[in-house]
Amino acid sequence: MRRQRTAAPPDWPALFAQLAQSARDPRLARFYQAGTVSADTPLERVPLIALDVETTGLDSSRDSIVSLGLVPFDLQRIRCREASYWVVKPAGELSSQSVTFHHITHSDIQSAPGLDSVLEQLLTAMTGKIMVVHYRPIERGFLDQALRHLLGEGLQFPVIDTMQLEALLHPRKRRAGWLRHLFDKPSVSIRLADSRLRYNLPLYQAHHALTDALATAELLQAQTAKHYSASTPVGSLWN
Repeated sequence: MRRQRTAAPPDWPALFAQLAQSARDPRLARFYQAGTVSADTPLERVPLIALDVETTGLDSSRDSIVSLGLVPFDLQRIRCREASYWVVKPAGELSSQSVTFHHITHSDIQSAPGLDSVLEQLLTAMTGKIMVVHYRPIERGFLDQALRHLLGEGLQFPVIDTMQLEALLHPRKRRAGWLRHLFDKPSVSIRLADSRLRYNLPLYQAHHALTDALATAELLQAQTAKHYSASTPVGSLWN
């Protein structure tokens, strides 16, 4: 069976230049006008910021963001004093399942601002940086859909996905027929907490946007130290 080829990432600096011209919202225009690093920039010279969002569900077309966490860092240090965290009012109702998952309750969001109220701060914190996430369809997908709903235009940005990096390091092996039952080992978990354990990183409380952003930043530092190098071009890791 041939392995399906994945699409190559876009030329992000060129795409940002195009989006800066076409963006209608001034906040988005400023975000794109600041540009982004080129693909050949060594990872040690890339301004990184870990991003995590908690949501009311997993479907970005019908579920909403309830909190966001941002933690700026580089390969040597994490700048916790510059971290940002917001609880925002979702477009829809909280479900009992989502409350159990991220522990943000109806009383927490009762007086919370809408995403539009914190968008300026969010984009300012993200400007000029490369986002680091664990499972990009959530962070990039939900932000894109949320801005399409709010502004009529989405949000595009490059990300380094630590879950994707773990998936590349631990590919699933498939055998045919009875050989699968004899020789296949259970799939290695690439969830955030399980991935961190492989690097002897401590366990944190899961599903809090700020804590998960910190956990993701630490995971990329550990992945780079063990499997890559500080001179790795960022274009070989981003998507």
